[in-house]
Amino acid sequence: MIVTTTPSVEGRQITEYKGVVVGEAILGANVFRDIFASITDIVGGRSGAYEKSLGEARTTALKELEDRARAAGGNAVVGVDLDYEVINNMLMVSASGTAVVLS
Repeated sequence: MIVTTTPSVEGRQITEYKGVVVGEAILGANVFRDIFASITDIVGGRSGAYEKSLGEARTTALKELEDRARAAGGNAVVGVDLDYEVINNMLMVSASGTAVVLS
C-alpha cells in the first residue's frame, strides 16, 4: 500500500476517494517512567530508548492507518499527517489521511 504525505501519487490516477482514515498509538505513563529510568543511554541530549518507543508508536499508528484504509476499500493513503500530543502524561501519536483507490 502506498502511504504518502503528498495529495497525489505521481504517475497514478485517483479513481475513488474512500474517506478519511486515522491510526493512533498511545504511550502510557509507565513508558515514560521506564524510558527515563534508562536515562543512561542519553548521549548528546538524545535518548535511544525514547526514540525507539516513539518509532514503535509511529509504526503502530501508520499500520493501523493502512489497515483502516484497506478495510475501507482503498489501496493507498494520500495527504498523511503525523501528530504528537501529550494528554495526561501520555503521548499519543496519530496518523491521518485520505484512503483512495489508485488506478
